[in-house]
This record gives sequence, structure tokens and C-alpha cells, in this order.
Amino acid sequence: MDDLLQIGIITSTHGIKGEVKVFPTTDDRNRFQVLKECYIEFKDEMLPVKAAGCRFFKNMVILKFEDFNDINKIEKYKQCRLFVDREHAVPLGKDEYFAADLMGLTAVKEDGSILGSLTEIIPTGANDVYVITDENKKEYLLPAIKECILKIDMENRKMAVHLMKGMEE
Repeated sequence: MDDLLQIGIITSTHGIKGEVKVFPTTDDRNRFQVLKECYIEFKDEMLPVKAAGCRFFKNMVILKFEDFNDINKIEKYKQCRLFVDREHAVPLGKDEYFAADLMGLTAVKEDGSILGSLTEIIPTGANDVYVITDENKKEYLLPAIKECILKIDMENRKMAVHLMKGMEE
């Protein structure tokens, strides 16, 4: 399990006073309103920054960081990812998991055979879609709904799945 969790991507600057537009990669974009500390991934390093303000514009979050008071200081961080450590992550509810923790889980069919491992999570409007890749690199797309994802066992890194009609073709 990763110690850092991605919450967004800086897409561009906003204005000339050091603000940035962030595309949220978290289910709860309101988490930015209580954001105090985070990390900007820049050239394979994690730069710690403190949030100084937040507001929303359409599907984006406008963030202001302390010590970045003009466009010239923040511009180089365009297209960089933002992370928080687990201590500052939003608490999860029952049957909720961080995407980073689910990656690599072994998907096991109802008959006990291994389907593959979780290699990607595709967010959609209604529910996420889990991409399960088998040993032959064949991909299966499973909606993250109770009818398909029967049980998640984080301790044993397994996920019990049910393939609906037509999913195995």
C-alpha cells in the first residue's frame, strides 16, 4: 500500500498571483476545502506544500499554496500530480477503499479459478470499472457493483468476482 494518495493533477495556472487549476482525482472534491498539507510530484521528488485557499470553478479546483505568490513560481508545476499522506486522507466509509490499495488485487472467480489481477480503475459517472488483466494480457472490464464484485479481502489481497453473461467472451 502506498503511503501517498493522489488527489489531483495541476492542469494550469490561474491568474498571476500563484493560483493553480487542479483536476481532482478523488471522489470527494470537497476534501480540498479542508486541505492543509500536500505534495507536488516534481521530477521524481515530492515537494511538500501548504494550502492557503481553495475555491471551485466548474469541474476544477482553484488552489492557492503558501509561498507561491506569483505565476512565475508556480508555472513549472503544470501537469504535476498532487498527493496527500494517509494521515491527511479523507476517512473511508464501510466497503470503501483507496484506488491505490486495490491495484494488484487477485480477482478470483466463483469457482475458485484466478481471473487475473486488477491493473486499472476507470472512473465513470455511475460507478468505477475495474480492468482485470490475465496472464495472457487479456483484459476483462468489470463494473464495480455488488453483482460483480462480491467480496474484497485486503488482508489476503484477493477480490471475489462474478462474471455476468457475456463478460468472459
